[in-house]
Amino acid sequence: MTDYAPRSVLRRAALLAGAAALSVGLAAGFGPQLATGSGAAIAQSVRQFAGPVSFADVVDQVKPAVVSVRVKARAEVSGQGLDESAEGLPPGHPLERFFRQFGENGQGEGRQGRGRERAQRPVQMSQGSGFFVSADGYVVTNNHVVQNAVEVQLVTDEGKALNAKVVGTDPRTDLALLKVTDGGTFPFVRLAPGNPRIGDWVLAVGNPFGLGGTVTAGILSARNRDIGSGPYDDYLQIDAAVNRGNSGGPTFNAAGEVIGVNTAIVSPSGGSVGIAFAIPAATVEKVVADLKEKGSVSRGFIGVQIQPVTPEIADAVGLGGASGALIADASADGPAARAGLRRGDAVTAIDGVPVKDPRELSRRIASVKPGDKVKVTVWRDGRERTVTIEVGRQPAA
Repeated sequence: MTDYAPRSVLRRAALLAGAAALSVGLAAGFGPQLATGSGAAIAQSVRQFAGPVSFADVVDQVKPAVVSVRVKARAEVSGQGLDESAEGLPPGHPLERFFRQFGENGQGEGRQGRGRERAQRPVQMSQGSGFFVSADGYVVTNNHVVQNAVEVQLVTDEGKALNAKVVGTDPRTDLALLKVTDGGTFPFVRLAPGNPRIGDWVLAVGNPFGLGGTVTAGILSARNRDIGSGPYDDYLQIDAAVNRGNSGGPTFNAAGEVIGVNTAIVSPSGGSVGIAFAIPAATVEKVVADLKEKGSVSRGFIGVQIQPVTPEIADAVGLGGASGALIADASADGPAARAGLRRGDAVTAIDGVPVKDPRELSRRIASVKPGDKVKVTVWRDGRERTVTIEVGRQPAA
């Protein structure tokens, strides 16, 4: 009797054979040149081309340092009262009674409850993620995870609950530093040096939807993203799945180093669609150092309002290209005005390094230590000139 393999099995075998041939072709054409045609050498070349077979070793290394962050916080309530969300509805609308009775958050507070509302805001629970950056219990997370916190608890990968306090926060970068109050020695991870490359493998670890200890993988999709969240936007974009509760959790490279802190997603549904944003490790390193030392972040300030240099503006003032930042106004008592900068000057470089746009100028001035001096190159009246500015301290938000 002759045995016939099912058609699906034959088709699968043909596909596997084709894939193997394609892999060998890729290795020969694009990978390292092979000295021999041995199966082991070909397999090694294919592995180098295709990336890691498994992330398990990296996950074993980093997962113990990632924690779930549980927060009790005072809810932020509008001074207009909870029932004001009914305004704008036409009289007799079916939802009007619901809003009047229960308020937007279902608290059962109408106009008569406003006095109590102002006297004592309700406590709300929230969850996020974080990770140890030192053996003595310092933890990085997002500012929005611990905002208005009255109690913070960390849950380790082993399920142990640890009490923590907020050391400091930085709303402008959405970062916060926590410290375990119970004492002990903890596994921690390091921030990656340098810049990751677009296309590198990444791992996101965190506490999505309160599930804890969840790992997702993807690649670095883009760098230097501006999503309109603040003046210092410079996000990494990744396609590893990030959802609610991942906020404050780390994104790792294939070496187990933190390249970013997950902070936001783009999603019409509220769930992951493969577009997530992380605060770069270089930003995290500087902010965490300031928070650990002073509890706040000191940023440079020169007292100017700036706008992009458009092609039309560049033509009008005689600049060779549409780059730099145009000063729209300089505060009379600000560092820039004291140094002689004025409205209409186009800032083209800081300490000899070209400035691409207003966002870059804002980031670079903010990174200067207050009291330090910088050389600012501006274009005025058809020629370049350089002035020295003693950078001031940025006022509180």
